Amino acid sequence: MGFFGNQFSDVVEWEEFRDDMIFWKWHNNEVKKGSRLIIRPGQDAIFLNNGKIEGVFEDEGEYDIESEIVPFLSTLKGFRFGFNSGMRVEVLFVNTKEFTVRWGTQNPINIPAPQLPGGMPIRANGTFQFKVNDYVGLIDKIAGVRDSYLVEDVKIRITAILDQLLMRWITKEGKDMFNLQANAREIGAGIQDDLNMELMDDGMKVTGFQVMSFNYPKEIQDMINKTASHGMVGDVSKYQQISVADAMAAGKGSGTASDMAGMMMGMNIAKEMMENQKADSGGGQNTGSPSPQPAGSEKAIPNFCPNCGQKIEGTKFCPNCGQKLV
Repeated sequence: MGFFGNQFSDVVEWEEFRDDMIFWKWHNNEVKKGSRLIIRPGQDAIFLNNGKIEGVFEDEGEYDIESEIVPFLSTLKGFRFGFNSGMRVEVLFVNTKEFTVRWGTQNPINIPAPQLPGGMPIRANGTFQFKVNDYVGLIDKIAGVRDSYLVEDVKIRITAILDQLLMRWITKEGKDMFNLQANAREIGAGIQDDLNMELMDDGMKVTGFQVMSFNYPKEIQDMINKTASHGMVGDVSKYQQISVADAMAAGKGSGTASDMAGMMMGMNIAKEMMENQKADSGGGQNTGSPSPQPAGSEKAIPNFCPNCGQKIEGTKFCPNCGQKLV
């Protein structure tokens, strides 16, 4: 620590504050009697002497360094400002907020899959959160040799090992390779624990890690969508009935939907007529001429009304429209 400097500072504050800056170091200046310390919201000020912490000040506000700061410094509390003397110190300003960072895999991660001999290339993206939680570790590992540190620096470090961590947690036993989103929370929690071990010595803690989505190759995604569609349909005939009902309901406001419903109903009626006709003939082919009707016999009642298509149950009049049938 040096005294009697020629460059004095009246104010000690974070001069280059940025939202994405984790810490910034004020140094190479001497403070004189009457100098002030300014701590803004979301900042802590750490006084350093030869790389060691002298005092940590967390409350925002403006302070007189001689009367309100020096008395609380570990080894400098006996220092007295002389007429021409100043005190050379380093002050580390730390951003105390929780940072949120977006991440994404730079290259596809080739995940082993039994169905695909060459593996399945998957991309993923999401967010993670972190904050400074240990000033001693931060100073020993980073702030001791750097004047500032950005969120981008942490992001670069984390993304460098993220592919390995994703591979590790995706391939854990029991994961469905074609529905990884169902396990996204478990995968994210495992990666968060591993990242905490990585950053712990640097005085930082990962407070959250989220996987927003897994992205498959187009061919795989199309197959997943098709399989899901088949599973949703289930009973095809039931799905057809629901579709007809929906189309009829929509027909109140749409002629196209109504026409489609009518067409489908007509197709169903025609199909049923053909099946009934086949059943009446015993399922065989009629190779001869039709048997003549006995003289004086009544005309046969049709199976469907020629006017409205209603199925007939042996009556001489259509129960739907009243059409005479014989």
